[in-house]
Amino acid sequence: MDVVAKFQAERDVKTILVVDDEAVIRDLCARALKGYRVLQAADGEEALRLFEKGGVDVILTDVMMPKINGIELLRRLKDLEPTIVVIVMTGYAEKEIILNALKADADDFITKPLNILQLKTAVDKALDKKALKEELANLKSMDRLKSNFLSLISHKFRTPITAISLFLQNLASGVCDPDDPDSRENLKLICGQSRYLENLVAELLVFSRFLAAGEELHLEPCSLPEIIRPLVASSKEATAKPGVVASFDLEQLSPLSLDREKIAFAIGQVIDNAFKFSRETGTVSFSLREDNVACRLTVEDEGIGIPKEELPKIFEKFYQVDLEGAGQIRGFGLGLFYAREFVKLHGGTITVESEPEKGTRVTVLLPLHSSITP
Repeated sequence: MDVVAKFQAERDVKTILVVDDEAVIRDLCARALKGYRVLQAADGEEALRLFEKGGVDVILTDVMMPKINGIELLRRLKDLEPTIVVIVMTGYAEKEIILNALKADADDFITKPLNILQLKTAVDKALDKKALKEELANLKSMDRLKSNFLSLISHKFRTPITAISLFLQNLASGVCDPDDPDSRENLKLICGQSRYLENLVAELLVFSRFLAAGEELHLEPCSLPEIIRPLVASSKEATAKPGVVASFDLEQLSPLSLDREKIAFAIGQVIDNAFKFSRETGTVSFSLREDNVACRLTVEDEGIGIPKEELPKIFEKFYQVDLEGAGQIRGFGLGLFYAREFVKLHGGTITVESEPEKGTRVTVLLPLHSSITP
C-alpha cells in the first residue's frame, strides 16, 4: 500500500470514545469494537478533553461517573457538536434517568451487563445515524451559505466598484485635472481599489479550486521549515508591517507526507493574521517542535488580541473579526475556515488562544504518522 492509500485508509477508520469509570468495561468495549479506533476516558472531564481534540465519531458513555456524569457530558457534547452521536450505557432502569437522557438528545441506549452483539450493532447504527445527521445538516446549510455568500460578494465588490465608477464619471465629464494634487491623490486611491478588486477575484479563484478538489490530498515529502520561512517572506501583511519582526525557533524535523498546497495555505493564513492583527511594532514568534506523537507549530503575536466571545466563531465560514465595527474588513472570511479543514484532512488540529491587548497564540498540530523516513 502506497503512502497516499495508507493515509486515506487511516482517515476512513471511525473513532469510538468509550467513557466509563470502570476500566474493565472500557477494555471490554475496546475488544468488542475491533476494526474501529477506540479511545478511552475514565470520566466526563477526560472525555471532553479527548473530544475537543477532534476526530471522534461516536461516544459510548456511562451515566454514573465522578466529576461529570453521563447526562451532563451528553448535554455538553451536544452543545459542542449537535450532530455527534452519543450512546448511553446504564445499568439503571429508572424512568427519570431515561427521560433526562432523552431530553439531552441521547441517540441510543445500551443496558448493562453489556451484550457484545448488541454493542456492535448499536455502534453500526450510530454511525449510520451520524452520516444521516451530517447530510441533513449540510443540506439545510447549503441554501443559507449560498445566500450569505452572494450577499457577502455583493457587499465586498460594491465599495470599490462604486469608487472606480464615480472617478471615471468625473474623468469623462472633465472634472478631473491631471495636474491637480487632489486628482492625483484620487487616482492613487482608485489604483488601490483596482488592486483590491484583483485580489478579491484571485481569492475567489483559489477558493473555487479548493471546492472542486474537495478532500483529495496530493501527498509529497515536505519540510515545514522550508515552507514557513518563504511564507513569512512573501506575506503581504508582513510587508505592510515593517516594524513587526519575525522571530524563528524552528527545529529541523523529518519530512512529513503532506499536501504542500493545502498546508502552505493553512499556515499562510495563520501567518497573515498574526501580522495583520499586530500593532505597528512588535514581534511575531514562530516555534516548531516535535514530540512523541505530533509536530507542533506555534505562531504567537503581541497584537490586539481577540475577545473571548469571538474565539468560537473565527473558524466559521464568512466570519471576520471586526473589532472597530466598521464592516470594512477585507477578504471573504474563508481563510481560517479552509485552514482548519486542510489541517483536519491531515489528521491534525488548529487551536487559538487569545486575550484582548495581550496578543494571540495559534497552535497547529500535525501527526507524526505522516512522517517519511529519509
